[in-house]
Amino acid sequence: MTPIDDDAPPLDPAESLALIERERAQVGRDLSPDPRLMYWPWGIAWLVTFTLFFLRYGPDGRVFVDLPGWLPLVALAVCMIAAGIVTGVAGSRVSRRVMGPSNRQGAMYGISWSVAFTAFSVLFSQISDVLPEDKAGLLWAGGMVAVTGALHMAGAAIWNDRDMFILGSWTSLINIVGILAGPGWHSLIVAVAGGGGMMAAGLIGWLRQR
Repeated sequence: MTPIDDDAPPLDPAESLALIERERAQVGRDLSPDPRLMYWPWGIAWLVTFTLFFLRYGPDGRVFVDLPGWLPLVALAVCMIAAGIVTGVAGSRVSRRVMGPSNRQGAMYGISWSVAFTAFSVLFSQISDVLPEDKAGLLWAGGMVAVTGALHMAGAAIWNDRDMFILGSWTSLINIVGILAGPGWHSLIVAVAGGGGMMAAGLIGWLRQR
């Protein structure tokens, strides 16, 4: 006689622990957004826009490609808006399935990004006019990348996410190197190392999530 499920022998402790771990991992994947959707849009945005800035506003005022002066700025705005929409949609799909403190933490963290960038934009707009054009550009780019790195590290502290902390630390490090290298070089470093770092973070996070 074939036993029914109720007659099946109980799992031994090792099998029970393995089953619990598999279920926990599955729940974690279901309640976590795809890292590729959270990092790749920003990585692509940084790679494209900062490359355009480097080609148009290179080191020592060199113009590698005679692009219209407005093109890098427009590309930056478009890419940032597009990346924000993609990550916002990806995050909202997960947040709808989560209630309680975690949901509030995510909402407050998202608001912190908007407030920080708005505050720095207001500050920089008040002082950039008194700086040479290349230094003003470095102020805006370096300041915004600095905010990004710091907020990534803060988010890592909230969710105990080592990978996010590494990304924030890497972003902060290459930003400092770029600032010290000067206008033009900063754009190239952030495009390659910053955008590439976000692309790598999305891929590594996705592989680990699998």
